[in-house]
Amino acid sequence: MSKNEFLDFVSTDFDIGRGHPMPLGATPIPKGINFSVFSSHAHGVSLVLFSPGGHEPIAEFPLDPRFNRTGHIWHVLVRGLDPAMGYGYRVLGAEDQDTQIHRFDADRVLIDPYAKALFGGEHWGQPQSWHNLIVDDDEFDWEHDQPLNLHLADSIIYEMHVRSFTRHSSSEVLAPGTYAGLVEKIPYLKSLGVTAVELLPVTEFDENDNPRIDPVSKRPLKNFWGYHPLNFFSPKGAYASRPGGQVNEFKQMVKALHEAGIEVILDMVFNHTGEGNEKGETTSFRGLDNSVYYLLDPATGEYANYSGCGNTLNCNHPVVRDLILDCLSYWVTEMHVDGFRFDLASILGRGRDGKVLNDPPLLERIAASPVLANTKLIAEAWDAAGLYQVGSFPNWGRWAEWNGCYRDDIRSFLRGDKGMIPRLATRLSGSSDLYQKGGRAPFHSINFVTSHDGFPLSDLFSYSEKHNEANGEDNRDGDNCNHSFNCGVEGRTDDPQIQSLRRRMRKNALALLMFSRGVPMILAGDELGRTQNGNNNSYCQDNDLNWLQWGPDADQDLRSFVTRLIAFRMKHPSLRARKYEARNSDGSFDLSWHGLELGKPDWSEHSNILGMFFRDRGSRENLYLMINGGRQSGMFNIPPGPGKAKWRRFLDTGLDEPQDIAVPGEEE
Repeated sequence: MSKNEFLDFVSTDFDIGRGHPMPLGATPIPKGINFSVFSSHAHGVSLVLFSPGGHEPIAEFPLDPRFNRTGHIWHVLVRGLDPAMGYGYRVLGAEDQDTQIHRFDADRVLIDPYAKALFGGEHWGQPQSWHNLIVDDDEFDWEHDQPLNLHLADSIIYEMHVRSFTRHSSSEVLAPGTYAGLVEKIPYLKSLGVTAVELLPVTEFDENDNPRIDPVSKRPLKNFWGYHPLNFFSPKGAYASRPGGQVNEFKQMVKALHEAGIEVILDMVFNHTGEGNEKGETTSFRGLDNSVYYLLDPATGEYANYSGCGNTLNCNHPVVRDLILDCLSYWVTEMHVDGFRFDLASILGRGRDGKVLNDPPLLERIAASPVLANTKLIAEAWDAAGLYQVGSFPNWGRWAEWNGCYRDDIRSFLRGDKGMIPRLATRLSGSSDLYQKGGRAPFHSINFVTSHDGFPLSDLFSYSEKHNEANGEDNRDGDNCNHSFNCGVEGRTDDPQIQSLRRRMRKNALALLMFSRGVPMILAGDELGRTQNGNNNSYCQDNDLNWLQWGPDADQDLRSFVTRLIAFRMKHPSLRARKYEARNSDGSFDLSWHGLELGKPDWSEHSNILGMFFRDRGSRENLYLMINGGRQSGMFNIPPGPGKAKWRRFLDTGLDEPQDIAVPGEEE
């Protein structure tokens, strides 16, 4: 580009100054734009500029290592620059550096780890060429919006994928598959009664990095879920309805959800990045400072792979800890999100040698951060290397957990496994075996029967085996242990008895979830009867297997069932306990267990009967839950109502619609 062409994008007062090392990233200030990036092993760094919307560099400025560097941070102030321009960094290493440990590549223009938006991936599924955008966070008018700070005990979480939620034509939204499309469906979410959406990854990723093809259609498969981040600060550009509008559109979505009383929880992937193993593409961290950002074998430079995705982020290196804390603070302060779910969070507790730490500094800093004091923190308390910390995750009284034990025990009981009644009672009452001893409360257990990872609810009772052939891995991928039950026939069937049983089983699972102490999480589409045709690892499917169908195939009766369950739960505080059961002054408990006869629970291996009595001394609206997981009918004795009050029946999953469940407050 000629000098005159470059001048088209700068003002007459264009100038380059020393700049400041902090804050990291590209920061608009009154005097210009301050650029700052970390690299402790680089021998040279250049700032590369792109025209607005362009993909080819228009200018490059090598930084003076004496003038434009403070410690390990390279920085420069550029005055008179069009703030709509893109930028990146070219980073050079010494010729004698170990290329296994340090992977500098002078041919690459790198993504800034602190970039607030990326350009080049705004059109879903098209080839992508990434560079960073400068974002002024003061442009958006939040008015009086702030994170809602709803108590976790009162939450109903709805796990969903931004694109799949409205991508299907039956959604009838104006902007399908986008943040704006989700906004159009807020009335649906509000009518359902959920209090929070937990969004699968919305930070920038490359959906085209999956090398496999569908063995039937021969079409390329996608990285649909997005668990392969390129950057932790940047909202996914292809989820915006207009190119370059992802930051404002994400903020508009959060603001609209807050106006409806719905919180926003982000699924954050800090355990690895999308750069993969040594054969992966260098886009950012690897080219800036490989040995700082990743866990490496010091002798060979091979990547540790506790994530199962080719590399592992060096989370407890001080620089990486700061990056993660800065990122979380940004999403809370500038993007107004209400909480985070941390994917494979056990990796965040590994040290710089990969060993499990007793008091991981990163997890402690997150728990103690004053900025995150009211933010919901939810750990997926395991990793891909076999570390399983459900119930023992380092928590400092702050961290909640996806309760994998709850999922497995509820499924096993519903499948008819023996010896499950004691474990069922423990899960229904808040998993005290996992959380009480650590000083936590029932609401630190995030209860779920299904999630994005595994069968949806419909398939849980239609398939006893996974059927992942469409993923192009010969059905080797996905979990082989699903605790599922096909009700007698594998897959679809026209048998009315099996269809009826499957329908009852879905209702049983949803009812147990909503009557359990802890925080219920529903997988989006379960309330509409969504199926994945037996695929329990749909991470690569950008089609009807993942897209919610809102038309005649949606199960509106089941949706009504879920809506009434949620309303009932929100009406009864005894289901949303904030502490574990304490003995009353008369020696009794407000939660008690029974069998067919009062006061005689059957904890034996062959038992499948349980009665659960919630005594609500505040509202005098006591609850009695009768569970029969066997094939034989049984006659339950029920406790007398308080005073002369009579019991009312809210739910009976053995009945057909609409007699199976009442409108809360209108029970027989």
